[in-house]
Amino acid sequence: MERNARKVYRGVVTSDAMDKTITVVVETKKTHPLYGKRVKYSKKFKAHDENNEAHVGDRVVIMETRPLSATKRFRLVEIVEKARV
Repeated sequence: MERNARKVYRGVVTSDAMDKTITVVVETKKTHPLYGKRVKYSKKFKAHDENNEAHVGDRVVIMETRPLSATKRFRLVEIVEKARV
């Protein structure tokens, strides 16, 4: 049986202060309904990072999963690019 479609986002880690949890900012563009201008906006998601691999500034891919806590609904899939120090 196939899993239902899960949301997959790419973003940048903004916080890794919590144990096994990262905060990821995902930027997207939306077209304004009346004026048609492309507007950039961002949203923060908390994601599960089992091995504490990701650090601030890393580009990551996160995937939707079952609720892991009151605010965590995503898990870390991969680190696309490490932050330059």
